[in-house]
Amino acid sequence: MNALTASASPLPLSHTPNPGHVPVMLAEVLDTLKPADGEAILDCTFGGGGYTSAILKSADCTVWGIDRDPDAIARGQAMAAGFTSPAGQPRLHMLHGGFGSMTELTQAAHAPAFDGIVLDLGVSSFQLDEAERGFSFRMDGPLDMRMAKSGRSAADIVNTAPESELADIFHFYGEERHARRVARAIVADRVETPFETTAQLAGLIRRVVPADRSGIDAATRSFQGLRIAVNDELGEIERGLTQALDLLAPGGRLVVVSFHSLEDRIAKRVMGTATGKTISFSRYDPRAALTKGDEPAFIALTGRPLRPGDAECVANPRARSARLRAVEKRKTDISSFGKGLIP
Repeated sequence: MNALTASASPLPLSHTPNPGHVPVMLAEVLDTLKPADGEAILDCTFGGGGYTSAILKSADCTVWGIDRDPDAIARGQAMAAGFTSPAGQPRLHMLHGGFGSMTELTQAAHAPAFDGIVLDLGVSSFQLDEAERGFSFRMDGPLDMRMAKSGRSAADIVNTAPESELADIFHFYGEERHARRVARAIVADRVETPFETTAQLAGLIRRVVPADRSGIDAATRSFQGLRIAVNDELGEIERGLTQALDLLAPGGRLVVVSFHSLEDRIAKRVMGTATGKTISFSRYDPRAALTKGDEPAFIALTGRPLRPGDAECVANPRARSARLRAVEKRKTDISSFGKGLIP
């Protein structure tokens, strides 16, 4: 499907997605999602609107966009002005909140069952590229990292969490081999000078973590772990994927793009359970395990995860670690993912 084929008027310049925002694996997402005229699509991670814009241009469909970042909601509301039906009805509806609450958000908006749902689990390019958001160690900014701009910040955690909690964050979420060394150094340094900026924290990490032969910055894994903890990203993914399966209409497709092993592991397990490949329980939904002998409610669309092509990785290095997995809800009379599950 050609993402450049527009069924709506071109967006005014002020409403176009930021040229610095490049949606990852866009062609593969569109080819797997297959948007069609009249369908309802849910973009659970609106971000810069790259997927949403391409979906709306590829078919005369309607998109509901979710994001917990108020800046993303403002971008979506501006974009919505450029996508209306011939009758003047909006084709883009923005929902402010985390995708882990997508059931509540879509029900409150009276949205229909969805023919397609897409989640891009990576951090928004806007968040990474804005120093004041404090997500990246490549630019000095306040140590924040909050996607929703509310709640406990990265600085709050770094300056108050016990050494053992910090070590667990860096080890389990960042997969940092030197997690205890980093946590110990932070606790020692913060006594004299609290951590306030990304450069300050990155400098400490680089001082105590040996350089990686791969060339990856020594601060990468610890920053990832801290960001995941600040935003409860893994819990959000688990809750969101479980709800997404239930929100699909018969024949609907769920497409998930992940960027590191922790994200992909959850997607693989939840989709494996849905398609009957694995029998497992979710700590968020203990019903989500198929009873032996039941026909799976979903069909796997990707045997192994799809990966971006070499050309895309060269053009957009952030795509290098991306993996795409997808499932389709059977068109048979299976009312929900919960039918036939262990009570």
